[in-house]
Amino acid sequence: MATSTPVKHIAPVGAIDGYFKITARGSTIGQEIRGGLVTFFAMAYIVVLNPLIIGTVADSKGGFIGGDANLSIPRVAAATALVAGVMTILMGVVARFPIALAAGLGLNAVVAFSIASLKGMTWPDAMGLVVLEGLVILVLVLVGLRKAVFRAVPQELKTAIGVGIGLFIAFIGLVDSGFVRIPFSKATPVELGIGGSLNGWPVVVFVLGLLLIIVLVVRKVRGAILIGILAATVLAIIIEAIAKIGSQAPDGSNPTGWKLNSPAIPKSAVDTPDFSILGHFSLFGAVGKIGILAVVLLVFSLMLADFFDTMGTMVAIGAEAELLDKEGSPPNAQQILIVDSIAAAAGGAASVSSNTSYIESAAGVGDGARTGLASVVTGIAFLLATFLAPLVGMVPYEAATPALVVVGFLMMTQIAGISWKKLEIAIPAFLTIILMPFTYSITVGMGAGFVSYVVLKTAIGKAKEVHILMWIVSALFVVYFALGPIKSALGI
Repeated sequence: MATSTPVKHIAPVGAIDGYFKITARGSTIGQEIRGGLVTFFAMAYIVVLNPLIIGTVADSKGGFIGGDANLSIPRVAAATALVAGVMTILMGVVARFPIALAAGLGLNAVVAFSIASLKGMTWPDAMGLVVLEGLVILVLVLVGLRKAVFRAVPQELKTAIGVGIGLFIAFIGLVDSGFVRIPFSKATPVELGIGGSLNGWPVVVFVLGLLLIIVLVVRKVRGAILIGILAATVLAIIIEAIAKIGSQAPDGSNPTGWKLNSPAIPKSAVDTPDFSILGHFSLFGAVGKIGILAVVLLVFSLMLADFFDTMGTMVAIGAEAELLDKEGSPPNAQQILIVDSIAAAAGGAASVSSNTSYIESAAGVGDGARTGLASVVTGIAFLLATFLAPLVGMVPYEAATPALVVVGFLMMTQIAGISWKKLEIAIPAFLTIILMPFTYSITVGMGAGFVSYVVLKTAIGKAKEVHILMWIVSALFVVYFALGPIKSALGI
């Protein structure tokens, strides 16, 4: 895994430079602004997608977030952008690290389909559990446990985490663009395009955007990723204006349409946000509805996913930015973890689900971001998105996802840092890498790697080499993997 030590003898140029250590990390203010914008475009989809996941699902009593089914989606969109903006700016200012935060995909689906739907539960009860989860993680960070666990992970497993995340985000880019899809026949898990071939103008936009970014990266053009995203967006707008393709429908109709939002110039660039769902949560309401044991299990499952997703993300981003120290830790790791923990609770308090660090931040790092200034730029863009939602909607998946594929490649290059002939580390590393994309979960990949590492070290008589925290975490992962049967046995 690539590591580097900041160049301390270079004098900063101005207060902003000195505070964020821009020059010391080999960057410039322009580079940070560009990287911050790239990260925003790579993850702006969450402003559209989060409302579609949690804003369209009723709780067990038939209620929607905010109480009005017709206003739920715009309210969730506004709050999603607001919390993402505030917490990403906080990450930039406090941790001074180029990671952006927003409502976590996967976690929001769990809250919508597995928690809010439980008998007797309401959306405020479900969001209360998210707040509890964030507070528990914050306590674990403040007492030093989260950082201690991070340091207990072997260096080569940390490398594998970064590689696995690289493969994962490349796969996300291919799937979200429609280049790779689940076939209608279900004969195979995935296939190329539709029926094994590339159909439709949107995938053409993706391919051309990807090729443009690759060429620009190879030619070492500054701002290659941002240029590619903007060029692909312009092309998409032109194509939509001429061909009137429209978006794909939830029922599978119009499969050659745009994946999420249709790229068209909006009638109005500004929309007034509605933040009325902020604070709609009941911290302990779920206890009386489903019982304390069920609450503990649900908070544990949310916490473990959040706990290790962030750990993996900050390692991957730090490695890509060449900011890791000799132990594989990024600078200001404690501050990163504190802000991320606060973001988890803030997401629940704002009724938008747990906010967490986004691996799409790697897109900005791939385009030059090295400091927290990039996160401040991304955060400001999210705050503007609360008012400029129509403009954000102009960028389709197919224009933004090429960045994820290219950055996935850049992160995969760390694979050379793993000792593949040393099987007791190579096999856990392999499982970590492949299970992240195969299960669509960073947490699952890390869990499989940790558990197999402990098992193999014990099997070859080297159990004493395993840190005690690795034993504890591996045991927790075993419980995590068996949560389904455990809940069924307990009647939850």
